[in-house]
Amino acid sequence: MTDPSKTPVSAKPLLATLKGERQATPPLWLMRQAGRYLPEYRALRAEKGGFLALVEDSDAAAEVTIQPIRRFGFDGSILFSDILMIPRALGQDLWFETGEGPRLAPLMDNEATVDTLAYHPEALEAVYGTVRRVAAMLPPQVTFLGFAGSPWTVATYMIAGQGSREQAAARRLAYADPGLMQVLIDKIIASTVDYLAKQIEAGVEAVQLFDSWAGSLSPAQFERWVIAPNAAIVEQLRTRCPNTPIIGFPKGAGGKLAAYARETGVDAIALDESVDPVWADANLPTDLPVQGNLDPLALIAGGATLDAAVDRILAAFPTRPHVFNLGHGIQQDTPIAHVEALIARVRGGRG
Repeated sequence: MTDPSKTPVSAKPLLATLKGERQATPPLWLMRQAGRYLPEYRALRAEKGGFLALVEDSDAAAEVTIQPIRRFGFDGSILFSDILMIPRALGQDLWFETGEGPRLAPLMDNEATVDTLAYHPEALEAVYGTVRRVAAMLPPQVTFLGFAGSPWTVATYMIAGQGSREQAAARRLAYADPGLMQVLIDKIIASTVDYLAKQIEAGVEAVQLFDSWAGSLSPAQFERWVIAPNAAIVEQLRTRCPNTPIIGFPKGAGGKLAAYARETGVDAIALDESVDPVWADANLPTDLPVQGNLDPLALIAGGATLDAAVDRILAAFPTRPHVFNLGHGIQQDTPIAHVEALIARVRGGRG
């Protein structure tokens, strides 16, 4: 197979869009496209015995990454891994509870515990092995995406030990001891920059920063714990990898999206399903590429509901570079036929 890294940007619709070139037909990929809605994924996960076992097996993780490309021919392939690999590399215990998701040994609210966190880059070698394998397997027109969690979101898991709807433990710590929170955030920033740079060195062509819990913060807290850390990552990563597009995804940011886009310096911004795409086109910086933002539940509904939702999003960006995607990850009960219908609707005559 042709080395994808030797393919001109113009022949990779997704990469070209992230670099600011609008396509007549928007490129398409889906968040969590490698995952539980695919029977081939479920079979491999059952064989390997769990999520973390898959991530640590570079051959298996590469196969999972490739599965949706093989089945659907998406324009982008996103690395199969997890945002909590960084806490693990910082020395925090990570495991997955069946049916309940990831768990971490919660950080105690004292400086000594945070100070014991130290970055162990060797803990991430399996991920880089996956990247190298996938980069050698992908069709040349497909853009390979890496990713990491943004510092605020990663910190919320590290502090509470699991996801929580209101992120109360992390928010309390940020108010009560902002200095300690800053120490933690700075450790996450430094390790994340190195992690993403090494993904890029191994073969990914663009990266996405997932700030899944950004929407829980007040404006001032959002500035400090979302905008500032993401801006630091963008600046430092650009020094190491100046030509790699960076997508920011501050889920739930709402009206703070425009400030995020201006102040972080991301190359593209992903919109969650709650954002009106017409508003986004009118309020985000001119010509900034956007990604999104179909509601994953509209994809499950299918039919006329899906068609209308897709058409509204496509019509919202008449001149702006646009990557079609979901507003968050694909749900595990999504019918495969609905994904096929979505692709046909977005691409029209393009196969």
